[in-house]
Amino acid sequence: MGPTRKRDLVAVVLGAGVISYLLVLLLYRFFPPLTVWTGLSLAAVAVAEAGWGFHIRAKIASGEIGVGVGRLHPIAVARSVVIATASAWVGAAVAGWWLGVLAYLLPRRETLRVAGEDTGGAVVAAVSALALAGAALWLQHCCKSPTDHLEGADSELD
Repeated sequence: MGPTRKRDLVAVVLGAGVISYLLVLLLYRFFPPLTVWTGLSLAAVAVAEAGWGFHIRAKIASGEIGVGVGRLHPIAVARSVVIATASAWVGAAVAGWWLGVLAYLLPRRETLRVAGEDTGGAVVAAVSALALAGAALWLQHCCKSPTDHLEGADSELD
């Protein structure tokens, strides 16, 4: 399993954005009100993943990986990579959804009162989803061993 490619995530954002715009175009009248609380759970997960990334990075840098008290087990690092990969894909798909919603709402803010009220919640949700994808990529990056950083330097360009 290699690192998640940013171009694949961008493709997911764009695809989900187009699909969500079309769905919102047809179904917006059935939406519940969008508040700033709508996407904050994604922001909380993003903060947790970024913090975990800093923790793992510090443990790897100090050589505290392995079995024993106070050490980070290698399986925990492998599981973190899986969580990071899944979170990156979910963050990209959800960001695409909310960007599609915003593409619908922004031009209609002046003419549709509800669109103006929902815009703030959609912005918070979109930013939170993008933060989740970014934090997931950070966590994935932090799970590399020091030799991975040297060997995979050219793969960072994807």
